Amino acid sequence: MKLRCLVIDDKPLAIDVLADYTRKVSFLELVATTTNPIEGLNILREQKIDLVFLDIQMPELTGMQFIKIAGKQCKIVLTTAYTEYALDGYEHDVVDYLLKPIAFDRFYRAAEKALHLIANQPSIGLVSIPPAPGLAPEYLFVKTEHRIQKINLVDILYVEALQNYVSLNTTAGRVMSLQPLKKIEEQLPGAEFVRVHKSYIVSLRHISSVGRSRIFIGDVIIPVGDSYRDGFYRLIDKG
Repeated sequence: MKLRCLVIDDKPLAIDVLADYTRKVSFLELVATTTNPIEGLNILREQKIDLVFLDIQMPELTGMQFIKIAGKQCKIVLTTAYTEYALDGYEHDVVDYLLKPIAFDRFYRAAEKALHLIANQPSIGLVSIPPAPGLAPEYLFVKTEHRIQKINLVDILYVEALQNYVSLNTTAGRVMSLQPLKKIEEQLPGAEFVRVHKSYIVSLRHISSVGRSRIFIGDVIIPVGDSYRDGFYRLIDKG
């Protein structure tokens, strides 16, 4: 699967960098670039675009205004030199938020996250493109009642769906999120996390043992659902 990409930035140098990065990623196809966000909207109307790398501070139309007009036509990765727009970006459900100057490894992680979201594959196996060595995502952001919380992936033990919340159980304690389990699942790399039950996602690195369709993480026992059992055991048998 290839993602058809559009790069929009009012700085030609920034476009050159992102265009070069895009050509280096095997599952990205650069369709067009433009310094004019209005022209970018026209490109969206005329061509199939899966992913837009979008600057925020631009004349005539800001990145946030562009997102509101474009709606759900494509996925968005924001590229900017300004940190203060991060919260607005996640409120608009962007795939990722890249701060300039953008390193290639960070660009790759954002592209990989977009691929996973667009492919929309269940997380019982690996994502369609395996992470390049050393380029796996290191953290995620989740919405809580009063803020957006950053959580390091290495700290997550397991994720549990409750009645109205999702509980991310970490080495530092529990974080309660308003996001649905499916949304959390889409942000987790399939090489490290696996859905084992309709209500549970577990971290492979923190599993102590497995037996009789039960997973032990420390003192916690997590059931393996019938529909997830075969895929889970195939995954751990590869180790």
